[in-house]
Amino acid sequence: MYYLKSFIILFVVVFLVSCDSDSNEIGADVIGNDNFETGTPEYFSVSATNQELGPVETLDLAASTNPINALGIYNNPVFGVTKANLAVQLQLNPVNPNFNPLLAPKIESVVLTIPYFSERTSTNPDGSSTYKLDSIYGPTITPSKIKLRIYESNYYIRDIDPQTQDIQRYYSNQNQDFDNAKGLQLNDTSDVRQNEEFIFSAAELVEPGEVTTETPNPQPIRSAPGLKIYLNKAFFKSKLIDADQTKLLNNNVFKEYFRGLYFKVESSGSDEGNLAMLNVKAGKITIKYKQYKTVPTADVPTPEKETKKLEINLNGKSVGLIESDPVPATNSERLYLKGGAGYMSVIDLFGPGQLEELRTKNWLVNDASLTFYIDNNATNGMGKTNSSGGNAREPNRIYLYDLKNKRPLVDYYSDQNSPSSDPKFSKSNFGGIIKKTSGRGTYYKIRITNHIRELIKNTDSTNVQLGLVVTESINEVGNKKLRATTTNNNISVIPTASILNPLGTILYGSNIPSGDPDYEKRIQLKIYFTKPKQN
Repeated sequence: MYYLKSFIILFVVVFLVSCDSDSNEIGADVIGNDNFETGTPEYFSVSATNQELGPVETLDLAASTNPINALGIYNNPVFGVTKANLAVQLQLNPVNPNFNPLLAPKIESVVLTIPYFSERTSTNPDGSSTYKLDSIYGPTITPSKIKLRIYESNYYIRDIDPQTQDIQRYYSNQNQDFDNAKGLQLNDTSDVRQNEEFIFSAAELVEPGEVTTETPNPQPIRSAPGLKIYLNKAFFKSKLIDADQTKLLNNNVFKEYFRGLYFKVESSGSDEGNLAMLNVKAGKITIKYKQYKTVPTADVPTPEKETKKLEINLNGKSVGLIESDPVPATNSERLYLKGGAGYMSVIDLFGPGQLEELRTKNWLVNDASLTFYIDNNATNGMGKTNSSGGNAREPNRIYLYDLKNKRPLVDYYSDQNSPSSDPKFSKSNFGGIIKKTSGRGTYYKIRITNHIRELIKNTDSTNVQLGLVVTESINEVGNKKLRATTTNNNISVIPTASILNPLGTILYGSNIPSGDPDYEKRIQLKIYFTKPKQN
């Protein structure tokens, strides 16, 4: 009997973990249940308004521990086209390399690599592997081409603002500044897959193994998929091998001398394009060169050669440069959420006198939540699968936070649920995860039980406004500045994870007329109480 019970427990655990493995479809339907809801709820008024954000700070964006940069083109049927360009500083590894001209160094290859976020799906008998890319937006069944041009950047990314002596900030709308300062195009090979017809490929990267006396037939070196671009050898010979060695002495000098790379994307003219989220700081430029082992002499005019390698890391400062179509004209009966330099919503809980009345009652709050229904008519075309693989994804999650104090709600902190299978589904009781029906988003639900308890219990606490945004990572709660404080609501910062997410959605708002067929889909605060029995 003991073994039978143990087997049943093990089966249940395995079943629950497997149900949580599909983050985009299955998981969205099963995580965040309503087990806390019992009895008959009561509903309270909510007021919600739209807020356009304008340019946002995009210096060194990160989600949790991973630096994140967007690169590419995403075409949304509702919100239009987003182009994500990128500028990044470089660092020598190691610093102060010694290029002795007497050894006649000659570059053999210059290769830029940036790993994609991916998952291995199978390993083949020959040792090769098959992968699935993560965080790629746009057509997925057939990768979609973009024009990718990589330039030397002559725009210096400063640490300190010389006028204010504060940290220098950079914003999403500064693409023209970097474009005006671009230098030579470095990915100028005749292979159009390297520039004019670039795709984010799920194929693993394969390099030939190094042939030595001991291993004349080495196995190929395999690695997970990533951006792999061959750069101009003559440029790097001039910039590095022929450089004044004092320019390579340390990275403070080097980043002034070689100011970085500027990645610019354009439409291919035939394809929609794809946009990828990348950890650019994990990227590197690998320079392989050959030189004599010893200085030539009259006795040995052509000494034996050796292969050397120098790396330049892409782990300096990075700036996301985002160009987006204007958001469609907003309807006051709907809420518009869009990541990047997009839109958020401002939420006010309770109507006049409702909170004050609740504070006079001796009621226990069992559960409190907000449900945001998706307007599928307004988002027509989003969430649907087409021949190219579902080119218009819906945000997998939205995030509600304390707008006044620029921090998460108490319910966020009290939810310690962190499934190991996918960190994007952490804090599932707090919620905000999309609920889908037949592949289309239906609603997002966010539980704010402890927030409501605190408001009712502490009669001197302020009923602060709440902010609602799309999020790329529920575990990232840092903020970035807006370039200009909003006229309405006086908003000066926005959650970083919202900037990282290029997606958008349209929700039913709070001021839907009572005769409207969608009146029941308006935002309402739903609370379950335990009430004292009446004598």
